Amino acid sequence: MTTPSPATLATSLRTHLAGTLRAEQTGTAVVLGGWVHRSRDLGGQVFLDLRDRGGVVQCSFNPQWTPSEVIAAAAAVGIESVVMIEGTVAPRPAEMRNPEMVTGAIEVRATAIRVVGPAVTPALPVAPIKDGKLPAEELRLRHRILDLRREELQHALVLRHRLMQTTRQYLSAQGYLELETPILTKPTPEGARDFLVPSRMHAGEFYALPQSPQIYKQLFMCAGFDRYFQIARCFRDEDLRADRQLEFTQIDIEASFIGREDIIAMAEGLIQALWAEAGIAVATPFPRMSYADAMERYGCDRPDLRYGLEIEDLTARFAPSESGIIQSALQAGGRVRGIRVPGGAAWSRKQVDELETIAKGAGVGGLIRLKGTGSALEGPLAKFLSPESQAALQLREGELLLAVAAHDRVASPALDRVRQECAARLGLADPTVRRFLWVLDFPMFDQDPETGALAAVHHPFTAPNAEDMQARPDAPASWRALAYDCVLNGTELGGGSIRTSDPAVQARMFALLGIGDTAEQERRFGFLLEGLRAGAPPHGGIAFGFDRIAMLLAGASSLRDVIAFPKTTAARALFEGAPSAVPAADLTELHIRTVDA
Repeated sequence: MTTPSPATLATSLRTHLAGTLRAEQTGTAVVLGGWVHRSRDLGGQVFLDLRDRGGVVQCSFNPQWTPSEVIAAAAAVGIESVVMIEGTVAPRPAEMRNPEMVTGAIEVRATAIRVVGPAVTPALPVAPIKDGKLPAEELRLRHRILDLRREELQHALVLRHRLMQTTRQYLSAQGYLELETPILTKPTPEGARDFLVPSRMHAGEFYALPQSPQIYKQLFMCAGFDRYFQIARCFRDEDLRADRQLEFTQIDIEASFIGREDIIAMAEGLIQALWAEAGIAVATPFPRMSYADAMERYGCDRPDLRYGLEIEDLTARFAPSESGIIQSALQAGGRVRGIRVPGGAAWSRKQVDELETIAKGAGVGGLIRLKGTGSALEGPLAKFLSPESQAALQLREGELLLAVAAHDRVASPALDRVRQECAARLGLADPTVRRFLWVLDFPMFDQDPETGALAAVHHPFTAPNAEDMQARPDAPASWRALAYDCVLNGTELGGGSIRTSDPAVQARMFALLGIGDTAEQERRFGFLLEGLRAGAPPHGGIAFGFDRIAMLLAGASSLRDVIAFPKTTAARALFEGAPSAVPAADLTELHIRTVDA
């Protein structure tokens, strides 16, 4: 992106950004405005480090060039106060240069200072801390203004801005139109709880904040705007974690008269552009993998390909076992699947017990564990395996086999968790390696094993694979969806699908999801069906989690480090004190009455 020139950043009150001054400006008279980053009073000589958006520069107040009253004023200024400083750029003495600062070769020899924003003693340090340990996150979120002054967060939010502009430039160059969709919308089921907004004008009726612009962007396609994008604000009332917030930003994209390959090509170009903005080259095309293959080999639909530790089907080798645990699992329709961990045989029993605790947390009863020792296998179940079965496992010396005997829907997530933990212990997840992947051919529906009820794996507007519908019209649980996810190192960056453009097929999808009554379909989704009946082109799209991309490219560990005013994991905004109670009169006007839980 184009960097603004110093002249562009000059105003009627300042001539330069402090952090942009360099040796080339030596001799230049400057007027700076910023925050006092550090202060050093050496007895008659004062040094202030002045910080603004551009960085930090040292300002020296010396009797050789500074009036005595100005030196006294500089010595009295409190940390984080906002000041205006006048002076001249000069080279620092050789012995005082600071190679760790981009402005470390120069200083501003100050002749005047004026406090324009006095500050109370800050509750948080803004300058870097010697041991690098930050205050507790809740304290930083409570004093978010001070926290946002930290260099790391300033850089992260500047990068976020650049990524937004890169997104707009790339998609605009591809012919996409940036169009806005409503924030106050109709409540619709999209996989999470809606935030509801009461209507004052219509008693007992509610708007919803959008979980995504999904239906509206499809309506844009029906209206003839064949390429749409939006950097959209979305809202989901769900539990928080490091990579999830109640409100978030996504790059939302939709296009008409396209197929899956068109969307994938466009998306790979966008990712290339975004990573290039952060100084990282990305090679395309990305490799591809079916959902079925991902689940079979890695236990999840967003596999981290930086390392192996692939899951194997070991059922045939364990089938002759006399273990009651294994036989019960096999008779119930389960399988035995596991991973081989090189060097894992050297782990202590406590370390392996910790892995079993992780697996149990994912829903399995326990782990089958066998160690390769060079002769016979070691482990609680080794005695139930014949010499032939032990040999068939081909467990190398020093390997640890960790397996699960259960149905795939239980075993896969457990093995996924164990695989990730083993990789972390072995240091296999190299942060400098980037393995992008497309996961394709997701199932259209997830079927409840007890009731047989179907639920949409992505959302109810995804188009099913036409070949599957024709070949197995009465077995919708076996249909694949025309859906695709983009994954990087085990993290889902975004996902999308080709949409259902035929209103009759869309009505059938609703019926399969338990919304079979025509009146109910019209009540809940009539505005979409009406748009499709008006003539809908073939269309599809994708949405990328913008906050997550910014987090990855900024090298941050949490979304909260790339969002200006985030919520805590308890869904509270500590700085502004939200959510909060409102006066009873306001509730009455909204036709709302609260009750004790």
